[in-house]
Amino acid sequence: VQLQASGGGSVQAGGSLKLTCADSADSHTVYNMAWFRQAPGKEREFVAGISWSSIRTGYGDSVKGRFTISRDGARNTAYLQMESLKPEDTAVYYCAAKTYSSIISVGISEYEYWGQGTQVTVSS
Repeated sequence: VQLQASGGGSVQAGGSLKLTCADSADSHTVYNMAWFRQAPGKEREFVAGISWSSIRTGYGDSVKGRFTISRDGARNTAYLQMESLKPEDTAVYYCAAKTYSSIISVGISEYEYWGQGTQVTVSS
């Protein structure tokens, strides 16, 4: 698995962005996928996750109702649609993958594969 995140950028508060995480290795095994973020001086936190089957999704409290995670069928490609962005959403966003399971894991240590980060900057 080789995850590559893209789609970050700068946007004004209230705007939207869509992040993409793709597995450049095109692995045949399907994984649960997730997005985390890390703001300067803060710990990396869970943003959203989706199961291998797309049946289950989970969100961090700070993004519920504003962000939507989805995936491309049975491929290890995940998207994060971010709406109503706030300055506090400014962070480096990382995508991650783990062996498939029926639950959405929120812990950093539970994810086996990580992509490079993509910067999201929201100005007021």
